[in-house]
Amino acid sequence: MAQQVAAFTDTYLPTVNGVTYTIKSWRDRWQQLGRRMDVVFPKTRRYDPTPTEFPVRSVPFPLYDGYRLGTPRIPSGVTDVDVVHAHTPFAVGLAALRLKRRADVPLVASYHTPSGEYAPYLSPSRHLTSSLRAVTEAYERWFYDQADLVLTPSITTRQHVLDTIDVSTPVRAISNGVDVEFFRPVDATDFRRRYDLGLEGERTLVGYTGRHGYEKELTDLLAAVDGLEREFGGTAAVAADITVVFGGDGPARADLEERAEGIDADVRFLGFLDREELPAFYSALDVFAFPSPVETQGLVALEANACGTPVVGVDSGALSETVVDDVTGYNYREGDVADFRRSIVAALDEQGRLEAGCLERRSEVDIATVIEQLRGIYEGL
Repeated sequence: MAQQVAAFTDTYLPTVNGVTYTIKSWRDRWQQLGRRMDVVFPKTRRYDPTPTEFPVRSVPFPLYDGYRLGTPRIPSGVTDVDVVHAHTPFAVGLAALRLKRRADVPLVASYHTPSGEYAPYLSPSRHLTSSLRAVTEAYERWFYDQADLVLTPSITTRQHVLDTIDVSTPVRAISNGVDVEFFRPVDATDFRRRYDLGLEGERTLVGYTGRHGYEKELTDLLAAVDGLEREFGGTAAVAADITVVFGGDGPARADLEERAEGIDADVRFLGFLDREELPAFYSALDVFAFPSPVETQGLVALEANACGTPVVGVDSGALSETVVDDVTGYNYREGDVADFRRSIVAALDEQGRLEAGCLERRSEVDIATVIEQLRGIYEGL
């Protein structure tokens, strides 16, 4: 029976992203079962670890703001493990591979991020980007082939790992899961007042929260709402003034703010939101808009759905699967801003029906179900 798991990750608290929250949620739930999950992660002065969290020496990653590179070191406190779980193939993930070999235990490796999609950040030319993507995928193939099992958060990502990365290790899709006890419809009146968003019915709120990265294509959201009221204003769907609300932060924020000043729409940037505020944020929105084509699942989309908020997401990557078209929201064609705009209006027009579809699917993404699946996977190995 798998009692103790050692998880290794290149991103952890206080960094805000889907990987961080997944690891934290899995760890908390695993330890609620009376078992132990150590977490090894890059050290930062902004976070005080608990006794089962082990920071390793790290340096800032100069090419991607907000990330740190940890040393591939196995902390002395990580002992007597039954399973090693790597949430990254890089840096700290190499320590997971070393521990697997040293302790002679199974290695599970989660594929959270299509690393090749970040090649443009590191390369000044299209040719070099293509070469860097090829090198990255070759490295990922080598790393994941050392694992006993690869986990992906969606079927779409599983096919990417099998077809593009071309690993020989077995690959299984398992959702990251959502804490549906926490993410649920709540009264958002206080949230609206605190951020001056008006009371329910006074304004139509379309929003996004998460990392403001260039790869998220958030400028498409601004383009979609630019002139939306001119085209659809006065219709049943767009009966109130529209405000676009961005929660979160990231390297693209300054450019987004500059772009927002030149469009015909009210746009608000709320900055980083405390996690306790997120259910109210999602509940306040009429539609959650998600144009990112690089998601391996799109955890914020599931969180929004769990709060009863329909999602309009790009029909690309895992969002094609995460957003159940005409049930929990709508998909739109990648790069087609007009289709994005029409889909937002359709979601507003069908908001009540889509909300019911979202709430009916809550049990399917419940993290309690995911942890039970994870327990079976660990013990099966």
